[in-house]
Amino acid sequence: MTHPVPPEILALISDLPKTQGRRLIAVAGPPASGKSTLAEQLAETLPDAAVVPMDGFHLDNDTLAERGLLARKGAPQTFDAQGFVALVRKLREPVAVSYPTFDRSRDCVVPDGGSVAPDCKTVIVEGNYLLLDAVPWDQLRDLWDVSFFLDVPLTALRERLLQRWRDHGYSEADALAKAESNDLPNAQVVLESAKNATHIVKDA
Repeated sequence: MTHPVPPEILALISDLPKTQGRRLIAVAGPPASGKSTLAEQLAETLPDAAVVPMDGFHLDNDTLAERGLLARKGAPQTFDAQGFVALVRKLREPVAVSYPTFDRSRDCVVPDGGSVAPDCKTVIVEGNYLLLDAVPWDQLRDLWDVSFFLDVPLTALRERLLQRWRDHGYSEADALAKAESNDLPNAQVVLESAKNATHIVKDA
């Protein structure tokens, strides 16, 4: 683990009331805000914990193309939100749960790509849209025991997103187009949901 989990986050988690089922912790924030890093750090720090990413609920590219949404892949309407809500409800029960993952190199979903063991006590769910007010995403907010929102300035997000596309081999012009036509509009939507978090984590 590169950096320790901030102590205020661990304190909020340790103060949670006991529950009969699993604890569900949401780590939300815009693209490139560091959600995956914090989620993995929490999973390493908390006993019997696992991470479940939202990315496995991307709709497939053929479906997006049919709906004219392929260029907006990653926006709220390009996910199987109902399926994701159903998974989160299922995660509450102390049973084995499989879930889809997303293969970025192949740009496709892997069905049953991950699983949560029945003895897992805490699931950290990470994703952009865990705190949205829009239907059906708004059903998620009552399912979290605690939720953390990673607040990163748009200027910093923009540079991180550009670097992400550069790292994937895109030219500077194409990286800029990808970031400004899709990623940053999505980030604006996500940032509006920060008010629904239990705790806002400011970018260091």
